[in-house]
Amino acid sequence: MNNTLGRIIRVTLFGESHGASIGAVIDGLHAMIPVKEDEIASALMARRPVGAISTARREADRFQIVSGIFRGMTNGSPVCILIPNEDTRSEDYGENLTLLRPGHADFTSHIRNYGHEDFRGGGHFSGRLTAPLVAAGAVVRSALEAKGIKIGTHILEIAGVSDRAFESVPDVESVKYSSFPVLTEEAGEKMRAAIEAARADGDSVGGVLETAVTGVPAGVGDPWFGTVEGQLSYAAFSVPAVKGIEFGRGFALSHMRGSEANDPFTVADHRVRTATNNCGGVLGGLTTGSPIVFKTAVKPTPTISKEQKTVDISKGEDTVIFSRGRHDPCIVHRAAVVMSSLTALVVADMLAVKAAEQELAL
Repeated sequence: MNNTLGRIIRVTLFGESHGASIGAVIDGLHAMIPVKEDEIASALMARRPVGAISTARREADRFQIVSGIFRGMTNGSPVCILIPNEDTRSEDYGENLTLLRPGHADFTSHIRNYGHEDFRGGGHFSGRLTAPLVAAGAVVRSALEAKGIKIGTHILEIAGVSDRAFESVPDVESVKYSSFPVLTEEAGEKMRAAIEAARADGDSVGGVLETAVTGVPAGVGDPWFGTVEGQLSYAAFSVPAVKGIEFGRGFALSHMRGSEANDPFTVADHRVRTATNNCGGVLGGLTTGSPIVFKTAVKPTPTISKEQKTVDISKGEDTVIFSRGRHDPCIVHRAAVVMSSLTALVVADMLAVKAAEQELAL
C-alpha cells in the first residue's frame, strides 16, 4: 500500500478515521525552513466543519509536531505531525457492519485487505486523513510564499450554482484560509442555500473547485511521465471525493480551432509570456511562467440519510441500508484547502527536483 507522495520532498500519511491519531511525516526538507504553527492551525481551521452545511463531527485538530523542528525551524530530520482523533462515535458503524455503503470504499477495501479492514468511518480510506495533508501542506506553503509562490482554491460551482472564475491574475490571497472560499458573496449565499436544501432532503451535493498557483518560474516539470499536469493529477486523485480534473480551458479546447486555442507569446517585463492562458500555465509538461490553473470535480458525499440498495456481504444477499451516522451534505468547501495543500506539496517537490538537477548541470 502506497501512502507516500513526492520524490525529494516526501509526505507519508498514517492512521485511521477512528484510531487514536492520524498524522503525516514530511521527509526531504532542508534545515532552516521556518515553520509557523499559527499557519498550520489556520489551514486546519479552514478544513473544519462549518455549521449546518457540514458534519456534526467536530474535531479540534490539536496537532503536535513531535520531530524535525528546532527553535521554530526545520532541523533536517523528518517532520512528524500528530493529530489526535477526539470526537469518534464508532458505535454508529456497528448496526450496518456487514452492509456495503454505496459510494464508499467498503467493498474495495474489504477485498484489498481480505476482510480485515478497519470499517469504522472508512478507516484509512477516510477523508479524515486529509487533515494531516493540510498540516503538511501548510509547512511547505509558508516556504513557497517566501519565494513569491502563492496558491489559492475557491469554489467554482456547487449544485449548479456558479462563482466567477479566477481572472488572468488570480486573487489567491483572498481565499487562502477561508472556511467557504468564494470570489463573489452572492454566489456563496446561493451555494449555502443549495447545501441546506440537500441536507433537509436527507441528500448531498457535489461541485467544482478551481485552484491557481502564481509565481512559479518557467521550465519547472518534466516531459512525458513527470509532467506538471500528471503530478498534480496524481495528488488530486488521492482525495477520495475527487473524480475529475482539467487544466486551463480543459475539455473546452476540444471544441476550438487551433487559432483560438493557442496562447500567443509576447514579451512583458523583459520576459517571454503567453498573452492568454488557455493551457493553464503548462506546455509540454513544463510550467510557462503564467499561473497554473486547474479545476477538480468533487462528487456528492456518499453517506446520505436515504434508503439505498446494497449487499450484505455476510449473507451474500441484496438488501437496503439507511445510514444514521454523522456526515456532510457537501464537502466541497472543506476540500478547497486540501487541494491547495496538496498543490503546495507537489510544487515544492517539483522545485526541489529542479534544484537538484541544476546542482549537477555543467
